[in-house]
Amino acid sequence: MMEKNKLIIFALGGNEISPVEIDSSTGKLINQDLPRQWKRTAETCEKIADFIKENQDCYYVVTHGNGPQIGNILLRSEYSSNHLHKIPLDVCGADSQGALGYMLAQLSNSLQVRGLGIHTAEIITQVIVDAEDPAFQNPSKFIGPPLTKEEASRLMNETPDYCAKFYKNADNPGNPKLISSSAASGNTQDQLEIWRRVVPSPVPNGIVEIDMIEACYLSGNIPISVGGGGIPVVKVIPEQNEDSETYECNYGISYNRRVKENKKPAAIFKGVEGVVDKDLASSLLARMLMERAQKRAQNLEVELVILTNVDAVKINYQKQNEKNLSELTLKETSELYESGMFPDGSMGPKIKAMIDFLECGGKRSYITKVDLLQQTISGTAGTRFIN
Repeated sequence: MMEKNKLIIFALGGNEISPVEIDSSTGKLINQDLPRQWKRTAETCEKIADFIKENQDCYYVVTHGNGPQIGNILLRSEYSSNHLHKIPLDVCGADSQGALGYMLAQLSNSLQVRGLGIHTAEIITQVIVDAEDPAFQNPSKFIGPPLTKEEASRLMNETPDYCAKFYKNADNPGNPKLISSSAASGNTQDQLEIWRRVVPSPVPNGIVEIDMIEACYLSGNIPISVGGGGIPVVKVIPEQNEDSETYECNYGISYNRRVKENKKPAAIFKGVEGVVDKDLASSLLARMLMERAQKRAQNLEVELVILTNVDAVKINYQKQNEKNLSELTLKETSELYESGMFPDGSMGPKIKAMIDFLECGGKRSYITKVDLLQQTISGTAGTRFIN
């Protein structure tokens, strides 16, 4: 197989799998059923396959979010808890990776009918985080479907750290504002309220399955990886004994091994409850694959493409003076990010992902809608980030 000199990573947002729609009668988000999600995913795969058909000289990797789906899994677990055991958040993340990877594997079908012998491989991915990350004490990531006030109240009574209230401002409905559950009171905003679950979102530091992801894309196929940001895991620090060490993991499982002096600890990991931001995890993946290519002296250009529900990055979003930003340098991006222009609950993590990628040597990256993919890469749509 001829070696290619470009790798493109498509980071699919929730809108590419589950369409974002507002109920016109209530003003609240609609929780999409499975047929709608399958159909939307198929539409997304068709557009990506069109791009790949026209750009066969590149390697490809696909990543994706899981915000609505992981929350649905968690709710099903809770609603059935009188009959079945509850499922912890890390296992919910693994479940969502498998299901969404299966849905996104429709990309194989789209490629086959275009005459391309390329297949996808869903890689259940563990992403390494710091056990002491302050995010575990400050949950901030929205997951799951919209909830009624009564449902949210019940859940907050059972697990108070896992829910928060936010509402849509009447003048800015696309930019919900987070209100802590302790501060949420009264009913002056009841007609505009939306309630969602909020969970810890630690920063990704490493990817356990990086070897498999790399081998898959180098084979000419397309790995679907770090789904939903990956399953957050922490490295287990062994307990040292006289001539052995013990690694204590979850559910009472432990591993023991005899060790010689100065032997490095084994790479043992255990899951933690949280949801890693998929854009930050996708940026980490891009950086790791770029660095690994450099180490083996491969001339590989890596580009990160975040596909979301807006056509470009905007300043003064949904205001009268809203403006699209067609191209940003690393310096300009960093200045805008530091100014607080992009909120954490929407564009902020995407901008941070771009900064991290460019700071580590990435030359180009993009934020756009999947409908505008080819135009964005050509420079006539979306937002391009350059170093």
